[in-house]
Amino acid sequence: MTTATSSAVDPRSPGLLPPLSSPECWAQDDQTTLVCRGVWEITHDVKTFLFGAPDGRVFNFEAGQFITLQLEIDGQPINRCYTVSSPPTRPHLISITVKRVLGGPVSNWLHDNLVAGTEVTVLAPLGQFTLASPMADKYLFLSAGSGITPVMSMTRTLTDLGSAADIIFIHNARTPADIIYRRELEAIAAVMPNIKVVHICEGDYPSERWMGLRGRLSAAALEAIVPDLNERVTYTCGPPAYMAAVRRIVTALGYDMANYHEESFDFDSLPAGEQQAREIEVPQDGGEAEAEQATFNIEFVRSRKTVTCGAKQFVLDAALTAGLRPPSSCSQGMCGTCKTVMLDGSVDMQHNGGIRPKEVAAGKILICCSTPLSDLKIDA
Repeated sequence: MTTATSSAVDPRSPGLLPPLSSPECWAQDDQTTLVCRGVWEITHDVKTFLFGAPDGRVFNFEAGQFITLQLEIDGQPINRCYTVSSPPTRPHLISITVKRVLGGPVSNWLHDNLVAGTEVTVLAPLGQFTLASPMADKYLFLSAGSGITPVMSMTRTLTDLGSAADIIFIHNARTPADIIYRRELEAIAAVMPNIKVVHICEGDYPSERWMGLRGRLSAAALEAIVPDLNERVTYTCGPPAYMAAVRRIVTALGYDMANYHEESFDFDSLPAGEQQAREIEVPQDGGEAEAEQATFNIEFVRSRKTVTCGAKQFVLDAALTAGLRPPSSCSQGMCGTCKTVMLDGSVDMQHNGGIRPKEVAAGKILICCSTPLSDLKIDA
């Protein structure tokens, strides 16, 4: 007769999880190589990709921030930003959740090729769409489609911390089969009495008739679900048309927009070679117009090319117009993809959080949101 015995395994044992005293990813360099640790099927066209550091480093970021993947697809380098869907309270892995987009080169490549064991170069987390400090007593999270990821990271964080904050989470989806994190949100709401989750679907799925709220978010629906709207801090993320509609709704309801935050970029639908020079209107009269029409020479040292850039033209746009293709993604000074070293000269840089003060002090700039104040030498 054989007696089976069992013993509890300490989750902190060597070989399972590294100690929390492990070094942090990106502590020394804003670029690192991560290894895909797993792929989860979330819906019929959405997957979550989990990454870990090969040397046991842990992740430090804020809920709502994004990372930038540096990929090579069909021989072409492409950078793409994805919001981190995991919470910083679970520091041993970092994850992104990606919806397959028709014609989207990056989302399709990830769905078809990224498997456990794949190594990917990733830039450090950035972004200002984060939970403000101190924490609010009441939150309203509004999302549509894959825009759910940053507010899901926030919800997971607050849940892990045992936060007593009153949270209403409203998510819009096309059909019940398209509700991302549906079961997890239902489970969270079931055990956290301070969290209310409401899904709104535009229609049914062939295998499921939707019995909940239908259509799109409206002022009437928002008033019914959130009667204390003006007492809440709001975070919104989704397609541009959705966010524009939410802004109109809350403005019409007299909401204090000082408490309104939104994520404002969406790269999933961009095709390969997506960047195009932006046209900037320049006044044609007066001394100020003459100053705005002044031009400067921009020398891209490694590319061995010099281009002409207007005083009110972004350096990235001048490069694109001249046929150069420097790394870039958002064109809004947010993602940090176009970050490079300015070897000589000066610029006016109006960024949106895509570069850190220490990097600016080291002479780095974001060429997507920098206009020249002199001739420049760029290490690109």
